[in-house]
Amino acid sequence: MSAPTASTAPLAQDWRAGGFGLYLHWPFCAAKCPYCDFNSHVAAVIDQSRWLAAYRSEIARLGRETPGRVLSSIFFGGGTPSLMAPETVAGVIEAARAEWPFANNIEITLEANPTSVEMGRFRAYADAGVNRVSMGVQALSDDDLRRLGRMHSVAEARAAFDIARDCFTRVSFDLIYARQDQDRAHWRRELSEALGMAVDHLSAYQLTIEPGTAFGARHAKGGLRGLPDDDLSADMYLDTQEICAAAGMPTYEISNHARPGAESLHNLVYWRQGDWGAVGPGAHGRLTLPSGRWATEAHTAPGAWLEAVEAGGNGDSGREMLNLSDRALEYLLMSLRLAEGLDIPRYLAFGAQLPRDRMAHLVELGLVSLSGDRLAATPAGRPVLNAILRELAE
Repeated sequence: MSAPTASTAPLAQDWRAGGFGLYLHWPFCAAKCPYCDFNSHVAAVIDQSRWLAAYRSEIARLGRETPGRVLSSIFFGGGTPSLMAPETVAGVIEAARAEWPFANNIEITLEANPTSVEMGRFRAYADAGVNRVSMGVQALSDDDLRRLGRMHSVAEARAAFDIARDCFTRVSFDLIYARQDQDRAHWRRELSEALGMAVDHLSAYQLTIEPGTAFGARHAKGGLRGLPDDDLSADMYLDTQEICAAAGMPTYEISNHARPGAESLHNLVYWRQGDWGAVGPGAHGRLTLPSGRWATEAHTAPGAWLEAVEAGGNGDSGREMLNLSDRALEYLLMSLRLAEGLDIPRYLAFGAQLPRDRMAHLVELGLVSLSGDRLAATPAGRPVLNAILRELAE
């Protein structure tokens, strides 16, 4: 195996390999799901005009820092962004357009829960410029939806999906597997049913029990029974790869499947280590500026973020300069999640090394593949990706 050689590409422009996006965090939900560790909050009253003014202010600040860039994507995440007034969404998109020229194929995604979907609101989102919706369906079983703390039924999820498909050209939805008392046969039937709903993009996530969540507390007390063991969860992951590929939606990222051309452009900005501005409580961003590449983080509490912006400052709680080692590690961790893998010359340009003997051993085991300047995890390697990353990062 020949030793890879480093690229001479200037690191100041490295972000261009992933593009430039904008992430906006809406921190409010109708209810908190017991498995969720995202920055989401339940509020009885929300002054949307006040929030829009703060979002506009932060977008303008980011625009001053990143002049001349072309915006390839906007992602409204949360929380439950489909609780935003269409006028708020339209105002955010207008503010972004005032700061950056939009790419011809710009992707503007809004996350939605089935309980907050209605035709008039979705048509207004589409009129505002949203062209992709990601639906938080999570399960096609009413019993499991109740266990997951979801407020919708399967029938409501199907109706919401039909509305979304009528209003938008691109629709994705999320499912969670390895749920309580779930077996392989059940998951295979459910996944096949989901694929029959004619989605062009599907995210399938294994249920993980996170500290600080209601499920985490329940699990610590021995109260969350019937969770599949690691072997069964791994089998469900392999079933997911097989069934999605057969349906024409192969994996392009370890938990994401799409028909060719329907991959999430915004998420590819993350996984390809582009730049993204991050606006809203708890939002994390990456910005390559003349002074270097920075990790940004916003105040987590909605009130603290809003007050900081309104006081004439900004919503960031801090920024950290990323050194070359940090950038190399982030690129390694993100790129090997993708089926396309890691661009070796780009990785070496950070001053990193790829251990030739370990790579050769992983290739021999069939866990990674080398094709030209690309290193990628194979289908057999993806279930053990963390172990592969440990080998290569060391």
